[in-house]
Amino acid sequence: MKPLVSILKALPPTKIIDSDIHFSKYIPLDLSVTNQELVESKPESAIEFETFISNYLERNNAQVAFGGYIEGRTLYKRSSIFKNDAVPERNIHIGLDLWTKADTAVLAPLKGKVHSFRNNIGLGDYGPTIILEHNVENEKFYTLYGHLSLESLENLNVGKVFDKGEKIATLGNATVNGDYAPHLHFQIIKNIESYYGDYPGVCNTNDLNFYIENCPDPNLLLKIT
Repeated sequence: MKPLVSILKALPPTKIIDSDIHFSKYIPLDLSVTNQELVESKPESAIEFETFISNYLERNNAQVAFGGYIEGRTLYKRSSIFKNDAVPERNIHIGLDLWTKADTAVLAPLKGKVHSFRNNIGLGDYGPTIILEHNVENEKFYTLYGHLSLESLENLNVGKVFDKGEKIATLGNATVNGDYAPHLHFQIIKNIESYYGDYPGVCNTNDLNFYIENCPDPNLLLKIT
């Protein structure tokens, strides 16, 4: 049996948001602690961060800013779900973010069925979330879509099948998506264990090797660059 990484690499490029947006309109975005512009502007609220993203896109004549896999970030410090006395601080992002406008269509990158869905309410959490189950070359794996609109969960049921390229959801705004600027958190998961409608999207340094193995780089599938 082929390893999942080899399977992902062999698949053709695919999109997970509005298919009319050409890859030429995508631009990388660094949200790590090394981004000096981010450090200097210090956006704290979702509104300020949305302005930061919008300005970045406009300056670069782009529609989608993407990045964040295995990126150390400071933006999680405001939420107790990432930093509290009970657990080590989590600040390494283990999915791929695509920052664009609210209500943008979210697409299935491959044929898959709904494994689970849930509204993960709370500051810094995913908000509405959908997880799809896929089977390619007899390899089962999962894809997670976080920060969706509330409407995305309406009339959804476990086991519902989506074809490649079919609309599965739309992006939510800060009032429902965990208080973030609109974006999609996309993550590939090999072994989902007992998680349902949720899976860690940020980890601490001690667990990083495990998550790199269990959550391979989403761009192996998307092939944006």
